[in-house]
Amino acid sequence: MAMAVFKAPLKGEFRGARKMEGKQYRHHLLQQQSSGRRRVFVQTETGCVLGVELDRNDNVHTVKKRLQIAFNFPTEESSLTFGDMVLKNDLSAVRNDSPLLLKRNLMHRSSSTPCLSPTGNDLQRKDRSGPIEILSHSHCFLSLKETANDIVKAMKMGVEPILVNGGLGGAYYFRNEMGQSVAIVKPTDEEPFAPNNPKGFVGKALGQPGLKPSVRVGETGFREVAAYLLDYDHFANVPPTALVKITHSVFNVNNGMDGNKSREKKKLVSSKIASFQKFVPHDFDASDHGTSSFPVASVHRIGILDIRILNTDRHGGNLLVKKLDDGGVGRFGQVELIPIDHGLCLPETLEDPYFEWIHWPHASIPFSEEELDYIQSLDPVKDCEMLRRELPMIREACLRVLVLCTVFLKEAAVFGLCLAEIGEMMTREFRAGEEEPSELEMLCIEAKRLSTEQDVLSPKSDVDGGTEFQFDIDYNDLDLVYGSETETDEFFAKNLFSNGCSSLGELKESIAEEEEDDEDEAILTISLSKLSTSMKNNNLSNTMGSGHLKPPRGNKTDKALVSHKSANVQLPVSANFVKLADMKEVEWVVFLERFQELLHSAFAERKTLTLRNTQRLGTSCKF
Repeated sequence: MAMAVFKAPLKGEFRGARKMEGKQYRHHLLQQQSSGRRRVFVQTETGCVLGVELDRNDNVHTVKKRLQIAFNFPTEESSLTFGDMVLKNDLSAVRNDSPLLLKRNLMHRSSSTPCLSPTGNDLQRKDRSGPIEILSHSHCFLSLKETANDIVKAMKMGVEPILVNGGLGGAYYFRNEMGQSVAIVKPTDEEPFAPNNPKGFVGKALGQPGLKPSVRVGETGFREVAAYLLDYDHFANVPPTALVKITHSVFNVNNGMDGNKSREKKKLVSSKIASFQKFVPHDFDASDHGTSSFPVASVHRIGILDIRILNTDRHGGNLLVKKLDDGGVGRFGQVELIPIDHGLCLPETLEDPYFEWIHWPHASIPFSEEELDYIQSLDPVKDCEMLRRELPMIREACLRVLVLCTVFLKEAAVFGLCLAEIGEMMTREFRAGEEEPSELEMLCIEAKRLSTEQDVLSPKSDVDGGTEFQFDIDYNDLDLVYGSETETDEFFAKNLFSNGCSSLGELKESIAEEEEDDEDEAILTISLSKLSTSMKNNNLSNTMGSGHLKPPRGNKTDKALVSHKSANVQLPVSANFVKLADMKEVEWVVFLERFQELLHSAFAERKTLTLRNTQRLGTSCKF
């Protein structure tokens, strides 16, 4: 595995640094290349998983033939997807141990449609993989392989996993021979709204918008692994996490998508794609105790990670606290913070993040030299290269969010902003009951306006000059998120940079819609002109600071998410002010250049606002 190369050695202690033990991994790659054989794990929209062995002669058609026998439906009604990519015939882009998604084409199942697989036991006879298969041979997962081996031994002795009662999704503690919890497993098809959710929150197929429209159902597990991989040198203390194919009878299987469990009389052995995280013993979480005992360095390190990955769900419940000593009678001693639950990071569009630490006094203390060195050593380009190798199914739109946020963090740290100031610039505010774009989003709006002024970026001059992302969310999915078709049209008409398509994907347009493109471009030009005039009259930095400028928005930002009737939770839909996925590669590069040019003045304005407000704490404060 290739990690981002640090420009300078980092000082201090970094617990759990990964050792370079790649001999076994290199041997495996050489053996794989010589034989031409690969193994993939195909998952249906309803969560069933089958391991498939590939050789040099295999293509999409031959794989579908095998899947037709296993899942019992015609190959012409199915498509194989690999992240953003719909596989046509060639399988050369598919890595060994990669998960693929098998989807039915142009078919909408009713709530009574059963799982595509006959039974879990039938699949087990076709699948020769072991009880726990880590979907990577990288050296950074070696400790998890040892954990997996301990669990398999315990399973043979009859030690059963335990369902976690809390949360909206399915999660299980897997134990060792002594009955101790050593890993927590979260199947992708048991996430909130996923077809096999054990707690009644069902109603969607894998790949559709989830709790947040920019995080799809079945893809939070990838993000859990990405957070661990991006936590270089165990800087923020993220527990080791891998993507696995795992088999056990404890997992939940619903009868179709109506939420009714199908195992009333006997347990079925089910194979799942899941995130597999090492369990860390702890005493409580951050919501159970005051923050005064938390080390400043730990808060800073977790905050640095949260900013890079645009964590939209950092709350006290997913910050575990472990006592390192008792501190004497009536007081706490040293503690360690362990961040978990990163499934809602790296959204496909700029979302409103939630940072629990933003109001903690720790976040107002300047970064240490060690932390500044770490931030400046980060390389977002290498981050993306690494994630494409280790998680090739991750979507390019998520990688663009990673790049943008890392660039923002690096430039802000150099300018001298503290963690709280950076977090505040990324967080939206509510004024008069409406959600305002964050300062980061305002910078992106202006950078996009500036980039569109260049002749090279005219829509007609770049027919095939860049790579476009391939998304598969359709209008029915949008109706679930934004409401009716009429309301959806109004939302996109008022969204400055919308092309009339889903905020998460590119939709197929009819001939009639193509004829309306010219009118849409004219409207976009007029809107950009108005925004440009407003920016020039008000000054970008002052506008962001005062919050006077309100970009167009839909009328659905304050309404609840419409979901399947059996979903017992409703969440507000977050406004989408900035889309990154709709830019071609050359547009994206120019946009980043314009974005960086705007940062200095925005940071200066933020510093001015900070000085006007309440005096911040100094470095001499003790916690």
